[in-house]
Order: sequence, then structure tokens, then C-alpha cells
Amino acid sequence: MYNKRSVLYYDAIYAARGKDYAREVERLHELIQQYKRCPSNRLLDVACGTGGHLAFFRQKYDVEGLDINPDMLEAAQRKCPGVALHLGDVAEFDLGRRFGVVACLFSSLPYVETGQRLMRAVQNMGRHVEPGGLLIVEPWFSLEAFDAGRAYATFVNQPHLKIARMNIGAIQDGVSVITFHYLIGTPDGIEYFTETHRMGLFSQDEYLGAFRQNRMEVVYDPEGLTGRGLYVGILSGSPG
Repeated sequence: MYNKRSVLYYDAIYAARGKDYAREVERLHELIQQYKRCPSNRLLDVACGTGGHLAFFRQKYDVEGLDINPDMLEAAQRKCPGVALHLGDVAEFDLGRRFGVVACLFSSLPYVETGQRLMRAVQNMGRHVEPGGLLIVEPWFSLEAFDAGRAYATFVNQPHLKIARMNIGAIQDGVSVITFHYLIGTPDGIEYFTETHRMGLFSQDEYLGAFRQNRMEVVYDPEGLTGRGLYVGILSGSPG
């Protein structure tokens, strides 16, 4: 999980990597308009992070966000003042109401690590979806597609901020393990720290099974928003 220090630099790192939240939200809006069968305009962004998607979703939907990381939520609140944000675990949260769309993007769901937790998380998010509404999930890599042993690096070169973030991924018991090494330079000095992320390497069949067990018709886009694919689950039943 991202720690308090890395959250400070999260947006700068992904801007350097070319993350385009506005374009992604436009594509998601097209899919929502195509597949949503209920009138609700309420959207919940699960694992909303620093609010990059929320900032654009709020221009089209009545939005709320949820994340397990309080530092991420603080950053999201600064970016999206007035938006209701909730602290919670994807497999355990209970907001007591349903939404026309529940989205879990940027490969956040695989942080559940195990197939059992994947099923619980999809079930939990699904019970927050209106009949005829959507559950949208952007997956991580499968076991076969994960490129273990390859070195990756991201560099930020702003006038008063220099960052090098490097990592080499590994696989342990079917889980991808990525330790990020951060070297950060600011006018206050140079800092080095690491953090480790563990993400389940689920197959397409595991994702599809989780959706279908929860009464959802599933549309799969192999390209998705970032080349990792995208699942759009449509909850069966008539809108209220």
C-alpha cells in the first residue's frame, strides 16, 4: 500500500507516466451510457486514491469516493472539495445505499491478493449497485502476463522536484510482489525510501466467475483504459 510519503508524490509520478484521467473518464462515460439500464446518476469510486478520476467524474455524476488509505483520502478531498469520501476496505465497506455505477479502477482490486477475497470484494461492491446498474473493474495482470524480473523506472523532472522510482517485480505463491525504491530530491534535501505492494495475479476466468456468481452479465474489453483490460458487469433485475 502507498505510504504517507509516497502519497505526496503520487500525482507527480503518474503525470510523468502519462496518466490521463480526463481521457479515461470520457471513455468510461461512453461505456456507462451504453450499458447502464437504471436511471440513477450516482457513482461510487472504490479505491479512489488521490481523486484523479473523481475530479472528472463529478462533472457528469453525483459522486462519492472510498479508499482504505486515509492519506489518499486527504489528497482526494483537497482535489474534490465537497465530495463525500469514505474510509473502508473494498471487501468490507457498507454505505447502506446503492449506486448506478460502482467503479474500481487503476488495477486496485487485485490488492485483495486471494481468490476468496476477490469473490468477497465483487460481492460487496455488487450489493452497492442498483439493479440495472454497473460494476466496472480495471484488472491487473494475470499470472501468465506478469513480467517478473524486468526493471522499471519512472522519472520526474520538475524545477523543484526530482524523483526516480524504480522496481523489479517478483511472483510469490501466485501474488505479484513489487518493491518500489524512491529517490526524491527537493529544496529540503534528498530522501530515499521503499514500499512493497502485493497484488493477486487473477485469471480472466476468476474475474468472470466473480461477476457471474453475483448475477451480473459481463462485458470484457481486452484493451480497456490502459492496456490491462476492463470488466463491465451489469447487475440483473429491474430498476426500482
